[in-house]
Amino acid sequence: MNDEHVTQAMRRYLAEIYRLQHDYPHVPLSTLAEELDHSLQSTSRMLRRLKKAKLVEHVPYKGVRLTAQGEQLAYPVIRRHRLVEVFLVKVMGFDWADVHDLADVMVEGINNVLEARIDEMCGFPQRCPHGEPIPDRQGRLPHINDRPLSELPEGTRGRISRVRTHNPDLLRYFGQLGLYPGTPITLVRREILGCPVRLATNQQEHVLGATAASALWIEVEDLPSPQEVVASAGESATSWRS
Repeated sequence: MNDEHVTQAMRRYLAEIYRLQHDYPHVPLSTLAEELDHSLQSTSRMLRRLKKAKLVEHVPYKGVRLTAQGEQLAYPVIRRHRLVEVFLVKVMGFDWADVHDLADVMVEGINNVLEARIDEMCGFPQRCPHGEPIPDRQGRLPHINDRPLSELPEGTRGRISRVRTHNPDLLRYFGQLGLYPGTPITLVRREILGCPVRLATNQQEHVLGATAASALWIEVEDLPSPQEVVASAGESATSWRS
């Protein structure tokens, strides 16, 4: 399909599928509809259009993924959205918890000239306020090597790389705790079944539940040895039994 025939609504779907397919091998229709706040019926109709245009691949009973062409069309939307989020926080002074939905509205009126000016005013950022990478004009993304806090062993040291949620309440909670991208952390303890987790940062300790722990992605600087992992697991089990 010629790019000129790809509507703004189609591009927004492509961008959301791109974001979600980092968490799902195939993005379920229900999850996509929920994230976009659209009905299942309207989401299904749009996916049929995208499939006909060869921008997505659909696997029955599993979900969808972008084709290579779909990804190329998603990058500019992702770039513009994340640049606008930076602008809203850095220049306009909005809280990071409020900018996702505002960016959805504002990005509709952004053209290439405005995008370039926003990029310059924000200092050519490589990440949005939540730590997500911003594609460059050629659609290239900075390399990121991070893992969710919920999957890391006790004793891990690193820095928060991304905060992967759009939930304003959860973002405000993280803000109150000072858990922003770039914050150094140490995973002090993981309780039985991996939840909750206790982490330390700047001389303070915080206990996080499963939802919060899975939203924090960490660039690991130091992993504990296998012996340390086994020892700490035994300590956690003993603590739980007592």
